[in-house]
Amino acid sequence: MDVLVLIGRVLFALVFLYSAVGHLTQHKQLGAYAASRGLPAAEAATLLSGVLMLLGGLSVVLGVWADLGALLIALFLFPTALVMHAFWKETDPRTRQTEQISFLKDIALGGAALVMSAFFAYAAHDLGLTLTGPLLSMR
Repeated sequence: MDVLVLIGRVLFALVFLYSAVGHLTQHKQLGAYAASRGLPAAEAATLLSGVLMLLGGLSVVLGVWADLGALLIALFLFPTALVMHAFWKETDPRTRQTEQISFLKDIALGGAALVMSAFFAYAAHDLGLTLTGPLLSMR
């Protein structure tokens, strides 16, 4: 089971690690897009989101306070869904549908991150293939 959990952790975190690199290396372009969506301090927010995804993704993959790492990912996803994918504001049907899909994806991944955080906190040191136990405890 430990190997399956490790594979799941890696697959879950890959999208965030990949996106983190983009946010950190292309922060001007992505910041401009975020500003067009109405995000204040968009370039700084883009850099912060890149840091959250990088720290969260590495934490989950390496198993270093993975419960906290999953929470960092959720902390990125829920505001991103609301601000960047506000499909209810769109008038073009195609754009509305694209944003709704992105919104639902972010909400679903955020929910998965919360479950993962609880799983790590509950499993504590019984979970193998991690470098540390959880920061939080549910026992």
